[in-house]
Amino acid sequence: MNATSQIPQELMNSWARQSDALLNSYFALFGQDLISRTHNSLQDVERLFFVPFAVISHGVESDPLLNFANKYALDLWGFDPFQLISTPSRLTAEPKAYEEREKILTETKLKGFLKNYEGIRISAAGKRFIISNVTIWNISGASGELLGQAATFSNWRNCLD
Repeated sequence: MNATSQIPQELMNSWARQSDALLNSYFALFGQDLISRTHNSLQDVERLFFVPFAVISHGVESDPLLNFANKYALDLWGFDPFQLISTPSRLTAEPKAYEEREKILTETKLKGFLKNYEGIRISAAGKRFIISNVTIWNISGASGELLGQAATFSNWRNCLD
């Protein structure tokens, strides 16, 4: 049994829609696919779920909630899928970094994407780690409306306190 078979179908369907939007937006902004795609939503979300790098996204709420993370990101942050979708994305950063994080997300919203970001993040268990060489991009719907933002990276290391 693989990890996605343990995720309820309703959540997988939601994640499939989210992954379509974030993959389409990535392609529109960068002219290349983030992953090799089949253009079958459920197959693509399964592929995205198991890639060997983090992919995580949030919505456009006033305090944006996380709405997708692949296995790499779930494991790194120590979330289960249900914790993830009820977590404001600001809680993935330390409180003292909220202002800097907000500036980065605002810059991304204005420019469409940001590359080579580095920052400290915090897991659900309070473990601090540094993410680097992060690409952040806006997720847009079919008619161009902003649906949220996503980030991807594979470089991280534990903070040495």
